[in-house]
Amino acid sequence: YEALSPLSFLPRAARTYPNRLAWIHGDRQANYDAFYRRCRRLASALLARGIRPGETVSIMAANIPAMLEAHYGVPMTGAVLNTLNIRLDAGTIAFMLEHAETKILLTDREFAPTVAAALAKLARPPLVIDIDDPVYTGPGDRLGEIEYEAFLETGDPNFEWQGPQDEWDAISLNYTSGTTGNPKGVVYHHRGAYLIALGNVLAWNLTNGPVYLW
Repeated sequence: YEALSPLSFLPRAARTYPNRLAWIHGDRQANYDAFYRRCRRLASALLARGIRPGETVSIMAANIPAMLEAHYGVPMTGAVLNTLNIRLDAGTIAFMLEHAETKILLTDREFAPTVAAALAKLARPPLVIDIDDPVYTGPGDRLGEIEYEAFLETGDPNFEWQGPQDEWDAISLNYTSGTTGNPKGVVYHHRGAYLIALGNVLAWNLTNGPVYLW
């Protein structure tokens, strides 16, 4: 018996296709081996900052490498990933951060005005880690004590993470936009995320390469 989890996709891809390109972002790129190591760095660094199983790590970012890495690095610690909708206002973001009991927030500098206003509304703001995406060259202040790449450097690329003991453990927390009141949170479990990822392969006819995003 092995608990079902989409976390199993990445080590398989890194083992089977270590030199195949995993992602491209502007002038940067990473193969599956490097991608896997970065995710393990993130998990290790989060644990060193006190993240524990069942706690929430939120991220405010678009479709950039840090977002992809968070989908693996956060649940590798047993924590729950909360991805924030970049189109929402500060009040709604503040509600989500508070309701989710976010311990650490990863946030792209691009969304600093909204995030800064949201953090100002919180009695107990989370630890903030800034993502300074080199592709983004517009305005936006850093709000936290450390930048994402520097944070990764504090982690172990060979970190020996453990999958969930129970496949029904939470892997992510998603919120509605709150158009009819306060946003409503929905918890996904490892088993459900694994099965829907396999279903997407079949439904979308993804047959030309390994699956690494759940």
